[in-house]
Amino acid sequence: MAETATTPRLLSPTYAAITVGMCALIGFVAFEVMAVTTVMPTVARDLDGADLYALSFAAPLASGVIGMVAAGLWSDRRGPVAPLIWSMVLFSVGLLICGTAPTMEILVGGRLVQGIGGGALTVGLYVLVGLVFPAVLQPGLFASFAAAWVLPALFGPGLAAFMADAAGWRSVFLGAVFFVAAAAVLIAPSLRGRRTDTGVSEASTGRLAWATAGAVAVLALKLLGSARGIAGLGALGVLALAVLALTRLLPPGSLTGRRGLPSVIATRGLMSAGFFCAEAYIVYVLQEQWGLTPGRAGIALSGVGVTWALSSQLQARLGQRISHVRAMEIGSLLVLAGVLSLSLTVWLDGPAILAGATYVLAGAGMGFGYPRTSVAMLDVSTDADRGSNSAALTIADSLGAALALSISGVVFAGAQRQDANPFLAVFVFAIVLGGLGVVTSRRTAPVHA
Repeated sequence: MAETATTPRLLSPTYAAITVGMCALIGFVAFEVMAVTTVMPTVARDLDGADLYALSFAAPLASGVIGMVAAGLWSDRRGPVAPLIWSMVLFSVGLLICGTAPTMEILVGGRLVQGIGGGALTVGLYVLVGLVFPAVLQPGLFASFAAAWVLPALFGPGLAAFMADAAGWRSVFLGAVFFVAAAAVLIAPSLRGRRTDTGVSEASTGRLAWATAGAVAVLALKLLGSARGIAGLGALGVLALAVLALTRLLPPGSLTGRRGLPSVIATRGLMSAGFFCAEAYIVYVLQEQWGLTPGRAGIALSGVGVTWALSSQLQARLGQRISHVRAMEIGSLLVLAGVLSLSLTVWLDGPAILAGATYVLAGAGMGFGYPRTSVAMLDVSTDADRGSNSAALTIADSLGAALALSISGVVFAGAQRQDANPFLAVFVFAIVLGGLGVVTSRRTAPVHA
């Protein structure tokens, strides 16, 4: 049957090449995320950098906002092709720095470079989706992005643990460069001829300055917040700067949960903040509290990746039978339930398998609600602001998680000084974030003039 305007398909001749290329890129990046999360406790021990553990996760998320804003501006003016290419180059350079880092400080520097590339990559892909694919295909495509995490989720943690044992943890970073290069080869033919100049962007390059200020403030918050004495008071100042930067980078009302697009963006940020707070520490707590090996602890990441993808496919199949608002509400509630159950398991010192299973529940919530935040954002965007709105969504996602991780590092260190369970303290903080996400998800319905 010939493709018609009413029956478009992701793998029809019109869209097949670019769909496969984009999903391959997502899949290769997913492997890097799963692999690095699995080996990072080993890296911290080997480089004597346990105090920078949280920062190693917050760094790429915080610096990613710089790449996001730059890519949003660039995409609105010249299309997403060039930002995508340069994002892959920077991402690879960051991996090379990490893979050859002699100290934890240099590794964090590499993660900063990697984050700029990763942030630009995310925005470039979102803009490309809005430009190339009709609205009816967008939920399915975002679900396919989630599905592209399945194989990396299944095999990434185990492969990373094997590589770390056989050739050292550095091989995980250096090997990921090959995967990024392979993705570039796959996606390049699909990008050829897709220059989409609009010349209508109203965004100001001043956003780059605020993005940089926000990233620096988030990272400084971890360093100052963990310090003792008067230096710790500086954390209040940089926290204020981070909040101010967010007010300049996000649509008005995002931080207060104003109805419509601002709450969509707030929900995305809060879901990510709560979920990734738990993800950064799940492998760590399974090793420290239950004595699991990196490979066995990484099984939790595998379960989350699969559940995220299956849940994302479910929301895509439901399509318009479930509203964007309802999907985001369900997703936020599941994230909250997962983190709450994980906290109880850690508190009661339940079995390790239960800790992993409860975290998987949070992954189901992300799979169900996360894609709808993207579609809801695109629904209210135009050619003039699609790039800046995509950047705002991913800034809330990335900077929200980075800010949460920086605070979690302060909470972790503070709990250790008080001889309390530092993992439980972090997970309780994630519960608060998840609860706020539930509140904003109920305010995401579009506001009509």
